[in-house]
Amino acid sequence: MKSWCKTLLACGMSIGILSACSSSDVEEDPVTPLTEIEASVFPEVNWSANVGNGVGDYYSRLRPAANYGKLFVADRYGKVEAFDEVTGERIWQNDFSSAFRDNALAKNKGARLAGGVTASRNKVFVGGESGLLAAFDEATGEAVWHVVAGGELLSAPTVGEDVVVVNTGAGTLEAFDVEDGTQQWVYENQLPTLTLRGTGAASYEAGGFFVGTADGKIAVVIKNNGQAAWEQAIYTPTGGNEFSRMADVDMKPLLVGENLYAVSYNGNLVSMEMRTGRIVWSRSYSSFNELAYSGASLFVVDDHSRIYSVDRRNGLELWNNAELANRNLTAPVSFKDYVVVGDFEGYLHFLNKSDGQIVGRVEVDSSGLYSQPLVVNDNLYVQTRGGKVVRVTLP
Repeated sequence: MKSWCKTLLACGMSIGILSACSSSDVEEDPVTPLTEIEASVFPEVNWSANVGNGVGDYYSRLRPAANYGKLFVADRYGKVEAFDEVTGERIWQNDFSSAFRDNALAKNKGARLAGGVTASRNKVFVGGESGLLAAFDEATGEAVWHVVAGGELLSAPTVGEDVVVVNTGAGTLEAFDVEDGTQQWVYENQLPTLTLRGTGAASYEAGGFFVGTADGKIAVVIKNNGQAAWEQAIYTPTGGNEFSRMADVDMKPLLVGENLYAVSYNGNLVSMEMRTGRIVWSRSYSSFNELAYSGASLFVVDDHSRIYSVDRRNGLELWNNAELANRNLTAPVSFKDYVVVGDFEGYLHFLNKSDGQIVGRVEVDSSGLYSQPLVVNDNLYVQTRGGKVVRVTLP
């Protein structure tokens, strides 16, 4: 049975990169088999398209982006395509590898896209493991500009007004002019000796980029000058070795009202005041997934694929569900009356928001689901490891 987990990245050590979590050298927790459910909702796949060759078994956070009435999708190997969001008709396609083969990718092994897709300011931004960040015209798919950042791009770019920022695997948050790619500033954060492979995207609000760091902090970086307004640790690493002290905040901070919510690996789920960074409450959870919310409820998928609902006002747990444990669940999304997650066998699961019961399920693609579903109006979009993008609806 296939299994994917986070790869550990050793930084600043002579041993270089550690590839952990292979089935041959660690004892894996047992995957929970699917059981029959009493379904009350019946999701349906009503449109799909193939986009390149997907992402295979590689670590990736590629997921579709929607804007301008279009759905934008990329695969690891350089295909970038736009579809009409209503009809599913393909509008344009471009090949990242071909477009930059003679310059930025001349010495690299293909595009290796992993940094998500962002559509804003009439452009589509895509990044990859080579550090290449490219902007495409949203209407035509033509390349507008490109730059090479100071590290791998493993999360989606974030646009804040006239600036687009990327959080690199080298521990830098780098800002570029939206129109021409001119670098504006670089915010540096010192990496610990050992970190999880991956970075979280930044969130933007009121002139500041909110970003998680590999040493367990949230920082807010001012858009105009790249200086930190504040930094706040959400977890203080403890333990007798580098593995037990890993505390990466590998997710995009969730901004709701005057507060932000974040979770760290090996650490805590916290609520913080957005303006000051003061911690309002803190609870012990370990996750590298994005958070979702609906009303007063936060939804968390932890590092063992257990799903939780937590009251975002006080951090009290409302319910939990371990029926999908160790199925390598995607980050959750809130969709109508349900919390939706995907798993490594290609199923989407629909849980009742009020009590966490699984009330619906649909098989999307046996190659597996790996990234957070995208909600657009009454539709869910998911991208599969094998290269499909699929639209799911509730009849």
